[in-house]
Amino acid sequence: MTTQDAIEEFAITGEYIELCNVLKVMGWVSTGGMAKQLVADGMVTVNGATELRKRYKTRPGDVVAFEDHVVRIVGGSV
Repeated sequence: MTTQDAIEEFAITGEYIELCNVLKVMGWVSTGGMAKQLVADGMVTVNGATELRKRYKTRPGDVVAFEDHVVRIVGGSV
């Protein structure tokens, strides 16, 4: 399986979702505190670049990665 095949999609209904919340809703971490620490430690990338802002607003089209997990944020139907 290629990396492209492993990309999950997560649909949001609003304009954005904060980066820490992506980690939580995807089930990659169990607590918000853990999510914030991983972002602060430089363990999470957005669109291939390390993102250190815990409250970074991910928007449709963004690709978030942590360890072997990858998700593309997509817009939901309104």
